[in-house]
Amino acid sequence: MIQIIGSVVVLGCVIVGFIIEGGKLLALWHPAEFLIIVGAAFGAFLTSNPIKILKATVDDIVALVRQERYAHDDYVALLKLLHEILVKIRKEGLMAIEADIDAPDGGTLFKKYPQIAHDRHLRQFMTDCLRLMVGGNLDPHEFESLLDQELETFHQEIHEPSHAVQRMADSLPGFGIVAAVLGIVNTMASIGGANTAAIGGRVASALVGTFLGILISYGFAGPLASALAHAANDEAKAFELVKMALVASVRGYVPAVAIEFARKLLFSDVRPSFADLEAQLKGKVKVSA
Repeated sequence: MIQIIGSVVVLGCVIVGFIIEGGKLLALWHPAEFLIIVGAAFGAFLTSNPIKILKATVDDIVALVRQERYAHDDYVALLKLLHEILVKIRKEGLMAIEADIDAPDGGTLFKKYPQIAHDRHLRQFMTDCLRLMVGGNLDPHEFESLLDQELETFHQEIHEPSHAVQRMADSLPGFGIVAAVLGIVNTMASIGGANTAAIGGRVASALVGTFLGILISYGFAGPLASALAHAANDEAKAFELVKMALVASVRGYVPAVAIEFARKLLFSDVRPSFADLEAQLKGKVKVSA
């Protein structure tokens, strides 16, 4: 929602400022220029990206508008889930969770935490990590290195949409120049039989192309790419929490300490305090960590 508000502010300030300077709003209305710039940029976007990135970009933009990202309560639920898993492993052994991690929906491990269970990618990442722990005695450094490589690949994948939109944003001023040049070509082609007013109108129309290219690039497409990048970073934070908690557990730390390692990774706006998280864990898990 904040992205929509920001875009409205950009457009509103530009239009109101233009009117205050004495400009006429209809002077900016040139659908052909808009078609050339936006259409050409969108075509280049389609040409330069595979289908999977196109689909991921659409999905990420929809999620951005709907604000489908982890919030404070979601991170608390994730930390509580990790704590329950680690406590169960500590009390009953790794084999106690084998049936749950083999279940398609995460079994009883995820039953009380639907917001985590519904995140297919995060659930699969957790179960894959736990499967590695169950499957063999991995050295903690090797385990951490393996998860680091997987997270690096994941980071690259989730940032592809923002990179794609940013490349499109970078191309928009160039397509604005294309539209302006085409406008000048039309002006020069009709200069023989046109009066001064007509020539001035055609030149103004051509300049609108440059204006639109720069405005759409720096006012809309560029900020959208930045917003997608921030959302991708927020999405990756949940995966980093899982990695930190499990690596700490493999290194021999008790569940409460492993969860504290993970809590420290959260940004201040979504990080629960130590006391609040401890109260939550004691209220849900009746086992001393």
